[in-house]
Amino acid sequence: MAKRSSLSIRIVEGKNLPAKDILETAKALNIEAPQRSQAGPAAAALTACWEASDCQLWPQFPQMESRLTDAASACPSQGREHGQEGMMGGGRWRDRENHHPAEQSFRETEGDVGTGGLEPRSAHRPVPARGLWAVLRVVSCRTATVWKTLCPFWGEEYEVHLPPTFHSVAFYVMDEDALSRDDVIGKVCLTRDTLAAHPKGFSGWAHLTEVDPDEEVQGEIHLRLEVVPGTRACRLRCSVLEARDLAPKDRNGASDPFVRVRYNGRTQETSIVKKSCYPRWNETFEFELEEGAAEVLCVEAWDWDLVSRNDFLGKVVVNVQRLWAAQREEGWFRLQPDQSKSRREEGHLGSLQLEVRLRDETVLPSSCYQPLVQLLCREVKPGTQGPGQLISLIEETTSTECRQEVATTLLKLFLGQGLAKDFLDLLFQLELSRTSEANTLFRSNSLASKSMESFLKVAGMRYLHGVLGPIIDRVFEEKKYVELDPSKVEVKDVGCSGLHRPQTEAEVLEQSVQTLCAHLGALLSALSRSVRACPAVVRATFRQLFRRVRERFPSAQDENVPFIAVTSFLCLRFVSPAILAPKLFHLRERHADARTSRTLLLLAKAVQNVGNMDTPASRAKEAWMEPLQPTVRQGVAQLKDFITKLVDIQEKDELDLQRALSLQAPPVKEGPLFIHRTKGKGPLTSSSFKKLHFSLTTEALSFAKTPSSKKSTLIKLANIRAAEKVEEKSFSSSHVMQVIYTDDAGRLQTAYLQCKSVNELNQWLSALRKVCINNTGLLGSYHPGIFRGDKWSCCHQRDKTDLGCNKTRSWVTLQEWNDPLDHDLEAQLIYRHLLGVEAALRPHTFLARAPMPGEGRVPGSLQHDAGSLSDEALGKVGATHPSSILGIVGGASLSSGALSSLTPHLPPAPRDPLAELLQVLGDLQEAHRSSPAGSPPSELSRILELQT
Repeated sequence: MAKRSSLSIRIVEGKNLPAKDILETAKALNIEAPQRSQAGPAAAALTACWEASDCQLWPQFPQMESRLTDAASACPSQGREHGQEGMMGGGRWRDRENHHPAEQSFRETEGDVGTGGLEPRSAHRPVPARGLWAVLRVVSCRTATVWKTLCPFWGEEYEVHLPPTFHSVAFYVMDEDALSRDDVIGKVCLTRDTLAAHPKGFSGWAHLTEVDPDEEVQGEIHLRLEVVPGTRACRLRCSVLEARDLAPKDRNGASDPFVRVRYNGRTQETSIVKKSCYPRWNETFEFELEEGAAEVLCVEAWDWDLVSRNDFLGKVVVNVQRLWAAQREEGWFRLQPDQSKSRREEGHLGSLQLEVRLRDETVLPSSCYQPLVQLLCREVKPGTQGPGQLISLIEETTSTECRQEVATTLLKLFLGQGLAKDFLDLLFQLELSRTSEANTLFRSNSLASKSMESFLKVAGMRYLHGVLGPIIDRVFEEKKYVELDPSKVEVKDVGCSGLHRPQTEAEVLEQSVQTLCAHLGALLSALSRSVRACPAVVRATFRQLFRRVRERFPSAQDENVPFIAVTSFLCLRFVSPAILAPKLFHLRERHADARTSRTLLLLAKAVQNVGNMDTPASRAKEAWMEPLQPTVRQGVAQLKDFITKLVDIQEKDELDLQRALSLQAPPVKEGPLFIHRTKGKGPLTSSSFKKLHFSLTTEALSFAKTPSSKKSTLIKLANIRAAEKVEEKSFSSSHVMQVIYTDDAGRLQTAYLQCKSVNELNQWLSALRKVCINNTGLLGSYHPGIFRGDKWSCCHQRDKTDLGCNKTRSWVTLQEWNDPLDHDLEAQLIYRHLLGVEAALRPHTFLARAPMPGEGRVPGSLQHDAGSLSDEALGKVGATHPSSILGIVGGASLSSGALSSLTPHLPPAPRDPLAELLQVLGDLQEAHRSSPAGSPPSELSRILELQT
């Protein structure tokens, strides 16, 4: 049994954002590395916080104090100690009598900033040339930049897998600047409790709030707290051992942390650890425990600064009464922000529209889900359904808003069992049985339409990239002005030079037609050549669709209906959406600008006309598309020829192609990376990064000089022990990751790889973690720095083999279209849905039907029912190991336990699928009740109870 948490996130749009640029326009939030050659709006950054024992996560703002100028000037740092009041040992400002940050008056701080005291920090420290964004410790995402607008639209979606102990998720809206630092507009923070209170997900507008550096804390501190007997009274002993993952506050990407311990009016401090976010102190302090004294012990972490005020790193407040009862506690305490300041009225920073859903699932062992999976497989396998009563019922009881999610879950479940084609074929039959008019076929948001849409994204995405990728790249690179609507033509946008006469409107229209015809012709030619490249399971599914529609509409006047049925999915629901939004289909890293977007829109319209087989209805909508008609008519002939060849695949050819595909190891991820190389020894040592093309498969991480060059294996997959991020100060870059692996002699080695952006870094980390999650010997800790000279740069330990100072995050991943299938999780998700609609299912009853001719005799009990699957199906049902979506060729053979459960010679027994389903749901519900509760460890519970 395993507990899994995931966040489904959609960053929709922003509105009423404050202007930050000279042109009085704000820029919109960003999920990859900003392009410094341009100027434009901000973007949204996603962060997550982990609970106590699992390291907290907040956005890594290196040089936080110098980059959050707006927040610092609007709300001066009242939660920091003031450094003018005295100096004690080591050149550090100390104030033994200083009050808690929350108790310092705002007037005092205001006087420092506004009446001749300390100036805002940005006045002393120029902002570095690097951008504001640095990768978060655990996971981060960055939207594309939307330029020159106060109401940006992103519409980007993410699926993030996190440990169940994550704390919160925060969204930061930034204004991207080309020459200076990015401006922080504001943030929205949603706690885990808030998300848990919305089972169907949080959806709506949320006001942006100011970003206060004293609230942007992260990390944990290791404390040992004891109540020990004294000569006159008991004493409180606090041992400050170490800390990890502290926020980097200085311009060098690190901090100079020390700890202040306060109790009952007394304050004691640790020594300073220079340039480290993973300090170790091992210092102990004692306080007398007096009756009626303060009930809390406050442990504060600070970043020491020589000239300016010290920066707040977080605090831990311990309930002394609870500690007295426990006598002794030791553990990692999550650092908390200072939230004592009053906030300005919400709404003045604008709003952000979000859709965030938290899903906590307890996944049982595979054997618990086998009856449910077998029952559903029996429903879709040809010759065994009667016909598909359960699938029809599931569609009937599923609401419109969750139909896409249910369709995707069912599709993945049947993909894992090798029955995706049969499942979709059943849905095609159900859809055709209730369709009387050919022109309404597959036009609704039915389960068939949603399932087929998900199927193409899951099984055909690599094929789409191969066909459409070069055309999209060409459109982006050319940036030609294209317009066919005479009412929208603007000659000034053509970019004419003063040395040449401006083009006329007719010339612009003619040139636009030529450009679009060239793009459309290239796309149709690429499609025509791609028959063999199309995955066999996709071709076989289209063959079934084509055949079923032709059987339903056999007349000569409907001869185009089978072709339109195929293109309604291939063109209208797959290719055209990818043309309109290439970033959402991973075809481009950034959204298109206005000119390119218009070209893509016109190209998508042309593809839609071709997909509609150039019907009069499609031509009548926009008369100004008429100049494209010769190319469209030619494209219709090409597309019909392509579909004819596409569906001409025999069962034997399908199996051969699937079998050949199973022998390959398709790339999980590939692309250019920079590998770190070290030359020389001793004081003459030098290092550099070399660009190579890397490819990650289910067998190894390989590299080559170019994509077409011969690959050399760098690391065998089975040898990988961890894949983690490297802290920014190590290589002066926030986009470096480390892959820790064992060499042939069993010694730990580390490869350092640099990515070009935050998103690329997290995608590579996620891919590496997913393919090696079942490796033996995975590390539980690692060093986020590098071993330079004679010590680690992160924790300053001198033993190179010393245990890591930070925890690994093997389970933190991003959901991708080519992720391995997780059979147990998909079964759990469909069980959860069926349990939710159980009340709607019960009123439906099926008459028990007699076994169909040729069916085996099976008992009514599902636990001993493998259905009447054919021998071929037995090779597909029961696959229990994760397999690549692109590598599914018929699944694994049925397990010996499942084979032994077959009882083909028992007397006939009527089967009521609904009754069996309800029985299975009851059994699974009881299994969940009897499973061990997924409560946090007792040690963590005690630590959480101590904190106030």
